[in-house]
Amino acid sequence: MEIKEALISFFKEIVLPELNTIKAEQVRINERLNGIDQRLGDINAQLIDQSRRIDEVNKRIDETNKRIDSVRDELVGMIRETNKRIDTTNERIDATNQRIDTTNERIDSVRDELVGMIRETNKRLDRLYEVIVRREEHDKIETRVAILESKLADIERKLAA
Repeated sequence: MEIKEALISFFKEIVLPELNTIKAEQVRINERLNGIDQRLGDINAQLIDQSRRIDEVNKRIDETNKRIDSVRDELVGMIRETNKRIDTTNERIDATNQRIDTTNERIDSVRDELVGMIRETNKRLDRLYEVIVRREEHDKIETRVAILESKLADIERKLAA
């Protein structure tokens, strides 16, 4: 029994205090684990909340992207329509420019024709002036001839007398 008592005494003196220390540490570890579990639970709850909020933000982003795509499609359509109107206007401007060019060519042609006609008219006026001057001179010559004839007739009468 001595061994038994020695063993009991050994356990009481060495093992039991160690077991008590281990139990105390286990209680502290359990308390810390419970704290850590509670903290992890809080973090998980926060993560779940953040995940939910991220999902809501993603939905809002998707809706915004859809609105942006819709606006973009609308703007692309408006731009296409505006480009068509610009092209139509450019075609009208080109046609007007062609008509202007044609009109300018006609104006140049008419101007050239009128300049020719004016030159011809000036030539005719010059000839007419020459004819008029000759007629006037002719009338003067006739008058002078008549005067000379009358003087000659007077001289012949005087000589005959």
